[in-house]
Amino acid sequence: MEVVLTQDVDALGLRGEVVNVARGYARNFLLPRGLAQVASPGLKRELERRDAQRARHEAKSVDEARAIASRLDALELRFDVTAGPTGSLFGSVTATNVADRLWEREKLRVDRRKLQMETIKRIGRYTVPLEVFTDVVAELRLVVAPEGQELPPEEELAELEAAEAAAAAPEPEPEPELEDEVETAAEDAEPAEDAEPADPEA
Repeated sequence: MEVVLTQDVDALGLRGEVVNVARGYARNFLLPRGLAQVASPGLKRELERRDAQRARHEAKSVDEARAIASRLDALELRFDVTAGPTGSLFGSVTATNVADRLWEREKLRVDRRKLQMETIKRIGRYTVPLEVFTDVVAELRLVVAPEGQELPPEEELAELEAAEAAAAAPEPEPEPELEDEVETAAEDAEPAEDAEPADPEA
């Protein structure tokens, strides 16, 4: 079943994309939560029209692309997010969020599919390559910081990430040597339990 995503959905696609999903997944999850709409022919035509409009805003020459790339290279986009004590976000920052922010702040339209980024789920500093034109790639800098606070230094960020990884790690298996010792002790104890009782008539 074809649907148009109205929000970014992890491991499925970005807002505005047409994706093919199982009917049950669409009816029971995507549609009731407002994450997608059924891809009617009219809606698909509207998306094609928007894509054509966006293409008109994109660079038409290498010189124009280089000018846009130099603007992007000079930028640092900040995202204030709600984060837990270990730096994990309650939510995420996606390519759509970055493209929307570029339009709001710089009136630059970019195709979010050309942002070479994974969904961001931790506070930190990120560099995102963006293909502006063939062989013209800008490096966009992002700061994802806890709301109303400055971003901690890199060392502290690394410590937070390590602490979260350690907390999520499974408990280590008991050492094999200890198991062997326990088994040996059990074997030593067995003969006493198995000893035959003394014959009362003897």
